[in-house]
Amino acid sequence: MIGILSFVGFTALVAIISYYATRKTDEKSSDGYFLGGRSLTAGVIAGSLLLTNLSTEQIVGLNGSAYTDGLSVMAWETLAAIAMIVTAIFLLPRYLKSGLTTIPQFLANRFDVSTKTITSALFLTGYVVVLLPVILYSGSVAISGMFDVPTLLNVSDSSALVICIWGIGIIGSIYAVFGGLKAVVVSDSINAIGLLIGGILIPVFGLMAIGDGSVFGGLETLMSANPERFDSTGNPGQEVPFSTIFTGMMLVQLFYWGTNQQIIQRALGAKNLAEGQKGLVLASFIKILGPLILVLPGMIAYYYFEGGLASSDLAYPELVRAVLPKYLVGFFAAVLFGAILSSFNSVLNSSVTLFGIDIYKQHINKNADESTVVKYGKIFGICLALAAMFIAPMIENAGSLFKYLQEINGIYSIPILTIIVVGYLTKRVPAIAAKIGIISGSIMYIVSQFIIGPNKVEKALEAAKASGVTDPAALKLVEAEAYPHFLHIMAILFVVNIIIMLVIGYFFPRKEAYVQEYTEQVDITPWKHVKLVGGLITLIVVAIYVYFSK
Repeated sequence: MIGILSFVGFTALVAIISYYATRKTDEKSSDGYFLGGRSLTAGVIAGSLLLTNLSTEQIVGLNGSAYTDGLSVMAWETLAAIAMIVTAIFLLPRYLKSGLTTIPQFLANRFDVSTKTITSALFLTGYVVVLLPVILYSGSVAISGMFDVPTLLNVSDSSALVICIWGIGIIGSIYAVFGGLKAVVVSDSINAIGLLIGGILIPVFGLMAIGDGSVFGGLETLMSANPERFDSTGNPGQEVPFSTIFTGMMLVQLFYWGTNQQIIQRALGAKNLAEGQKGLVLASFIKILGPLILVLPGMIAYYYFEGGLASSDLAYPELVRAVLPKYLVGFFAAVLFGAILSSFNSVLNSSVTLFGIDIYKQHINKNADESTVVKYGKIFGICLALAAMFIAPMIENAGSLFKYLQEINGIYSIPILTIIVVGYLTKRVPAIAAKIGIISGSIMYIVSQFIIGPNKVEKALEAAKASGVTDPAALKLVEAEAYPHFLHIMAILFVVNIIIMLVIGYFFPRKEAYVQEYTEQVDITPWKHVKLVGGLITLIVVAIYVYFSK
């Protein structure tokens, strides 16, 4: 009962603070609704960025990967710091110079409106079919398990899952659809503090549990028991082989932190470029500490349970249940609930923005005033949320959520990143090249990952088993060598797509060179220390890899 009361109390507190912080926001203004009035400060941006990225699919999924592979999976977190620095120095000044509300708006300026529409449609399709349902499903599984909702409500596991999905979906929709971006980032910033505190408590109590009450004693025990698992350089057959860091991993990070509407919309709402850069840099520094929450608990769980869990995805929830004092369960569930809401809110708010600005205003009602755009954006957001709530229960049999999410996102992430990079770095590549780049990139990735790759892996495994190979580790290595890692495939297709676009641009160039105009909506004077601090953070990331390399 104490856990439930603390959960309800903390969640209600966040809602009340968010309401009073945003009640003066002009919801009838598209700028006020979609970008929080372009008034976000560095601290708010940093907190919102961090919490938007933290949800149950990351917390549970990545700790599950660490349970299996050890420290090497930290690449998903630590390399994000470098991607944020690149975004702060290279991309954000260009976004704010054009006064963008959405990333596809740049594509309309650089190429044409149809390119923007195709990109917005890709984002929205990915959000409603993949991202929103995965967030709702994984979050509901966590909340249902922590509070034992089936017993609490005397319902079946499936019914409890549906109840949690709809509960999270309705609350998240209220935040995102009716509060606008400012409500989302304010609640994110508050929850970020709670999540950092609660998230760090798990490894602290875990280390104390294996170190006879001593955190440092537990860390020494953990490192001496399995020193090979503290290797930052992943091996072939693991989730993140070291070679992928130099290929598709950085591309995925650049797409996610630099071009994904769900993430970059926070920085687009900055009061000026300097505040936006400070927010990104602050978030990148804190991101270096991410493995303490998203990797270390999984490694502790491997030692604590002696590698005997039935599934790696159970590593985090089982560790929480085993080491966290009962009186803290409600608080931790509340901040985890905040993380779930954050991811759901951010995706939904970004979807509303994309639809309102890039589709409704552009194609449905070109003469609509700002209040009308906001109104129909909200209606679309409600429909999108309902669709996601209906789809989410169907994911129960989808297998590994983390792998499912990463691979599916590749269908649109690399093609979109390609046309944005080419758009900024060239002057005469035409719109037809961007359209071909999006279509060809998506088709080639689908054919590679879901047709050619599985066939080659299946044949390689059959041949290995026929020759007498039965060891799971050996079979895993055979699978890894049968076809390139999906991150390598992303890098290959990125290069191929760029070549295709450049060849088209060479033979069919734009008649006039593209010149980016300064709209003067935002002060784009850069923060004078951004390159120095960014360089230092990059050196810290490299030093961490060198220190833990075996």
